[in-house]
Amino acid sequence: MDGFLDTSRGGVTELRVHGVSGTPPAAMLNHPSPRLVVGDGVTGFYRRWWPGGRPAGEHADVPGARHREAYAWGNLTSGGRMAALWLLLLPFSLANLSYFMLPRPEGGRRLRHAAEAAQRLLALLLTGTLVGALTTAGVDLVGWQCAQAGRACSGDAAPVWVRWLGDLWGSRTSPRLAVTALVPLGVLALLWWLARRTWERDERTVLPPGGAARPGVLLARPRLWHGGEPVWRLRAVHVSFAAGSVGLAVAAPYTGDPTGRALVLANAGVQIAAAVLAALPGIARRTDPYADEPSSPGLTGACAALRAAAPLVVLVTLVAAFDGLQEPPYAPTLPGVGAGTFQTALALGLLAFLLVAVAVLAGRDRREGGGGQPRALGGMAAWFVLVIAAGVGNALALGVLFWTAAFFGTPAPSRPAPSHPAPFGRVLVIDEPLWWAAALVPLLAAGTLVAAVVLWGIRGRAAAELEPRLRPYYGEGDAAAVADTWALASLSDRAGLVLGVLTGVGLAGLGAVTVVSHLGLFTPDGGVAGLLAAGGSWAMTAVVVGLVLLGRRTYGDPRLRRTVGIVWDVSTFWPRAIHPLSPPCYTERVVPELIARVGALARGDDDEVIVSGHSQGSVIAAALTLQLDPALLRRTRLLTHGSPLRRLYAAFFPAYFGPSSLRAVRESVSWLNLYRLSDPIGGPVFRRVDPFAPAVHGEGDGETADRFCWDPLQPGPGEPLPSARRHSDYWLDPAYEEALSRLTTLGPAHPAPAEG
Repeated sequence: MDGFLDTSRGGVTELRVHGVSGTPPAAMLNHPSPRLVVGDGVTGFYRRWWPGGRPAGEHADVPGARHREAYAWGNLTSGGRMAALWLLLLPFSLANLSYFMLPRPEGGRRLRHAAEAAQRLLALLLTGTLVGALTTAGVDLVGWQCAQAGRACSGDAAPVWVRWLGDLWGSRTSPRLAVTALVPLGVLALLWWLARRTWERDERTVLPPGGAARPGVLLARPRLWHGGEPVWRLRAVHVSFAAGSVGLAVAAPYTGDPTGRALVLANAGVQIAAAVLAALPGIARRTDPYADEPSSPGLTGACAALRAAAPLVVLVTLVAAFDGLQEPPYAPTLPGVGAGTFQTALALGLLAFLLVAVAVLAGRDRREGGGGQPRALGGMAAWFVLVIAAGVGNALALGVLFWTAAFFGTPAPSRPAPSHPAPFGRVLVIDEPLWWAAALVPLLAAGTLVAAVVLWGIRGRAAAELEPRLRPYYGEGDAAAVADTWALASLSDRAGLVLGVLTGVGLAGLGAVTVVSHLGLFTPDGGVAGLLAAGGSWAMTAVVVGLVLLGRRTYGDPRLRRTVGIVWDVSTFWPRAIHPLSPPCYTERVVPELIARVGALARGDDDEVIVSGHSQGSVIAAALTLQLDPALLRRTRLLTHGSPLRRLYAAFFPAYFGPSSLRAVRESVSWLNLYRLSDPIGGPVFRRVDPFAPAVHGEGDGETADRFCWDPLQPGPGEPLPSARRHSDYWLDPAYEEALSRLTTLGPAHPAPAEG
């Protein structure tokens, strides 16, 4: 290759790791011509290439002496076209996040194990909710109702790709159900394929050996990034449970037939076996790589047997239904055996148990950990996020049902009276409780509006308090603009407030509509109640259609994929611990690759690697540090900027990013952290440096890793106010070069800073 490209190792290497949205290597390196030196098109390490030959200057790469290198991992979350389908898996990701938010005090281990089992069961029910919605949409709305003789899908105006069902089996029900069951089974097969493909690509990567043992620091355990076997077991359980729900829907109307009863029992048995396995503690147990711990062969065998039995039972069910079962009595909607009602009651019971369990664990955690540790929602974040996961999952499920009914006919809560303006042939009945659930959507919208108004008021008060303090630094005219920027960024600290308000509104609304529905006080097809239900149904339909359109655009637009990938950059940092069908964890590949690269760059005693992590990259860098071999740690430095480690991760994941973990990182390597008050995401890691203190002026106090950066920069006399950089371009800040220079002169570790 012509030009100059330094591929040497050794010396001082500044290794930059980007954050969310997949910052391109050119922007990371601040150089127009990056070149891949190690890796592939998915992840890779890049260096600067100069077409005109070897450059001069203090920031140029010098072989064997100094280098600037960038690690790009964004394609793991936004590079593949299939990532467009991840939009529909958000409930699964939220459920998985709730597992890592669970408080883990030393006491109460049995209660925590019970809470984890409840979380796994709720995750299993979430899978059943979404697959059940597809089953209801296909088997009930289309197969049972719409394709009957004389109904909407049998007429000449029906789409040809569905009209043939009525033409062939308009008077025979079971073959229609068997054919329409192929739709949810096809989606389930796609989910299984995606999960298996990403599992083989990422989760089977093995960490290099040699990490330092740190008892009590969960983030330092190699087993955290070693999930190949437990994820395989959980995937078998979830797919089997979902397949059993499809088979049960097809067989349930035929309990009057001996064959139908046998099929119901077989499919219900598959679901019960899956639920029992999901509740067992060993199902998701991870073992340390290179350890002699047992790997639960009995559970693995049971999961393998269930994985083989479930498709066989469903296949027999479909074949029997296609061959023809005894015609059941007429019903406006697909008859069931109470499985849906039981699962709803079970989900509510599990949520009630988790409310008590998480509250007890959070109380013990506060007593053991002290009051100085930040905890979102008082340590109850796991429960709130799990409730939101259930809410989002049910909203998507209802959106699918209402969209299907509106596409093929006219949705209604019951069979219309003779005076109803729509002919019965076009009416598709959706059970009345689902209409009441749809009525919650306008209430949640109102709650969101209230939260937005409260946050806007908080921002105004914060800006008013900041403005007089900023005048000596920015002048009379610019202080208000800077105060407004800083106040707006501070609203990120109120994320727990928003979650609490929305969850409270949703639960209060759920209780109200449950009472109204059971007592029959109103009907959801008239008056204010009907208006709320209709508005909610159309809103959820619009959400589902919007997600499908967004996914279609995302499939062909790499830039949009990077934008959508921001959601997954945050949520898929964590391994698939309780939900195996959620988007894959990129860290199980990123951390081993970074360990190997640091080892290659810092082989000699005189070599140094400064790992520079921006935003989510700082979280990756902290996890990396706790997995490095002690010999490598002596040659490693850490520079973080725009870091959410304390603001978000320590608050929402205190068991993994609490004081013990951050202290372990600080004691292992020399560490400096840059932050701005205009940054809505990043912040200090240990304690905030007061920018208005006369003795500090943002220079740091020598005892903490945190360094305050002015943003926007203070203008000179007669100069306009520079634009605020907020969360971006820390690499271009003058404080960055100062921190980089300081780290090259510091020793390998410092005492743990005082926390506050």
